[in-house]
Amino acid sequence: MPSLETLVAFFGVAVLLGLTPGPDNLFVLLQSAQRGWRAGMAVVLGLCAGLVVHTAAVALGLAAVFAASALAFTALKFCGAAYLAWLAWHSLRAPVAVVDGAVGDGATGEEGAGANGQSARGAAAAPGLARMVGRGMVMNLTNPKVLIFFLAFLPQFADPARGSVAPQLMVLGVVFMLATLLVFGAIACFSGAFGVLLQRSARAQRWLNRVAGLVFLGLAVRLATVTR
Repeated sequence: MPSLETLVAFFGVAVLLGLTPGPDNLFVLLQSAQRGWRAGMAVVLGLCAGLVVHTAAVALGLAAVFAASALAFTALKFCGAAYLAWLAWHSLRAPVAVVDGAVGDGATGEEGAGANGQSARGAAAAPGLARMVGRGMVMNLTNPKVLIFFLAFLPQFADPARGSVAPQLMVLGVVFMLATLLVFGAIACFSGAFGVLLQRSARAQRWLNRVAGLVFLGLAVRLATVTR
């Protein structure tokens, strides 16, 4: 078991890392703005579930084996890039779903009815919370840089003099997950509250969907071109 001082220091570093702009917190921000804070929190839970898997891989020594395999690294990063490209495609094609029947484009009459119909179709097509958890988990697990980072980062805070290293790594992984949950949860709630305003405007939603699509596409290209 790591010392209390080590855990406090590790938690502080983990919080700072969570606040540093990156693919995961950007993913949470966009999903929350598009679909609300509940969906954002579901994504956060999925990301944390992915961190559990990464921690277990490091503790069991599987991460070192994976890091040594160029083929595994390349295959995983292209799977992640393909998934992000798929999300980009769906964001760019996402229908507008206006809440409370308010249409920001000033549509009235038949035009407003059409927007409301589109809103109903958008609500029906929106993924459930379980699927959003899955999105977060896939997003995290298909990023090989996260596994490499954990492999390099967690052992620095483990002390062989305090007992077996593997249980210490698992404890550190739980602390990192807690920090991620707090920081990303705050991002999800803030972005979700802001997204409520955007959901009252069809024009704002169209632009948000376009921005999200372009960001996901950019993340896909970035992941596809990353090296170990």
